[in-house]
Amino acid sequence: MGTTYKCCLIFKRRFHSRDAPPPDDVRALFSLHSGGGPQMGADGLRRYLHATGHEDALDDAEVDRLLDQIRLQQQPGRARLPRLARPLLTLDDFHRYLFSHDLNPPIRHPQVHHDMTRPLSHYFIYTGHNSYLTGNQLSSDCSDVPIIKALQRGVRVIELDMWPNSAKDDINILHGRTLTTPVSLIKCLRSIKEYAFVASSYPVIITLEDHLPADLQEKVAKMVLEVFGDILYYPDTDHLKEFPSPETLRGRVLLSTKPPKEYLEANAVGTMKEGDADIHLGKGAGDDAAWGKEVPDFHTEIQFTQRNILRIYPKGTRVTSSNYNPFLGWVHGAQMVAFNMQGYGRALWLMHGFYKANGGCGYVKKPDFLMRTEPLVFDPREPQPVKKTLKVKVYMGDGWRMDFKQTHFDQYSPPDFYARVGIAGVPADSVMKKTKAIEDNWVPVWEEEFSFPLTVPEIALLRVEVHEYDMSEKDDFGGQTQSYWFPQPSFGYSALDLLLVVVAADLPQDPEPPK
Repeated sequence: MGTTYKCCLIFKRRFHSRDAPPPDDVRALFSLHSGGGPQMGADGLRRYLHATGHEDALDDAEVDRLLDQIRLQQQPGRARLPRLARPLLTLDDFHRYLFSHDLNPPIRHPQVHHDMTRPLSHYFIYTGHNSYLTGNQLSSDCSDVPIIKALQRGVRVIELDMWPNSAKDDINILHGRTLTTPVSLIKCLRSIKEYAFVASSYPVIITLEDHLPADLQEKVAKMVLEVFGDILYYPDTDHLKEFPSPETLRGRVLLSTKPPKEYLEANAVGTMKEGDADIHLGKGAGDDAAWGKEVPDFHTEIQFTQRNILRIYPKGTRVTSSNYNPFLGWVHGAQMVAFNMQGYGRALWLMHGFYKANGGCGYVKKPDFLMRTEPLVFDPREPQPVKKTLKVKVYMGDGWRMDFKQTHFDQYSPPDFYARVGIAGVPADSVMKKTKAIEDNWVPVWEEEFSFPLTVPEIALLRVEVHEYDMSEKDDFGGQTQSYWFPQPSFGYSALDLLLVVVAADLPQDPEPPK
């Protein structure tokens, strides 16, 4: 097989292409678990699954089912053999299994596994900003569609801005004092009720930004009661000592809004705090930098978030619905790091990856160091010892030839792909490294290994991107995998979104030698 490219309108260049063979590591792994034979049976596959932590798939029925699924993923054009006995895997079958995102995903235990009985303030919560906008902050349409999409992804906090309609007799949802077209409040509320728990059974919080007169506020209250009924949460007392837990609030909807001015004047202390995340960003901060100057007073913010809820949101000047570095909020213990969920960008990709953790339920328990005050309050600017080392081996990439025409990246030859691999986390851990570029190949094989020492692995995210090298212009973006929370991925061979096979090893840092 090959691809042909025109050159100088007359000449043609033909490039041969073939599937990448299994690497030596895969051959050795297959040989180890097949007993050195040319085929692997159920016992060999079970040994491999056990060795890589697949504790939930070791019974005979599950292993036989997986064997059948692997054999069904045969290459196009290869004859499908009838099953006359218990199936056996060849080396190529095993290689394709390792590369299958469906059968060998990086997160193999998608169920909720964090302790969900702690107060809400102990969790990071998947939070949207201006959840009704379909595009930019100035002129896009308002709709319930982005709200539905956010809830289907697992977002747990939906923001609605309430304004009177032109007749002053009903409530619209829109971004005030802009050219955004409104959507009715009742439509948004009904969609929230319908889709609130399709992705997660844990509570949905609706933050209401209220720009209404008293008569329309009363109308909102009636709408909310009519739509949500018994699933609307009412606290038992006006003075909670601590927030209820996500577990006790399963299947419930909570409302969060600023109290009337009279209440605020009579009660100076509240339990909800908001802030503009971008106020602390420095100029010229690139994607691979620490992304801005940190907030100066960590101790006050972190102590506040141990019992109260802090919400931060994008600055109003982000009219294109871009986002900030979410770690600016997470390292302070901020529970609600509000993001514009429409659009793209590295920051949003990090957000989505972070909340794949804990079964994708929208609640991630904060690490213990953010809940401690003794002996010291956590400060990410202070030097920390390396706790673990993440080793990542980037083997190969595939998939572009199915999604792009052959001249998408280069008019005269196949693409020159390279991978960028790195960590997003506290400034000391954040780094990006890259492989060499593989010239003229739609199925690049890099087979390069990287090590990442981590001082705060509890909130580290693994990032993988692919770019196409261009000598004369800016390199083309070739795609990125979902970012993965460091404590979450399975270690061993994993397929990341059909782009790469990554080998990862979680190694504790070597202790210092005795003096």
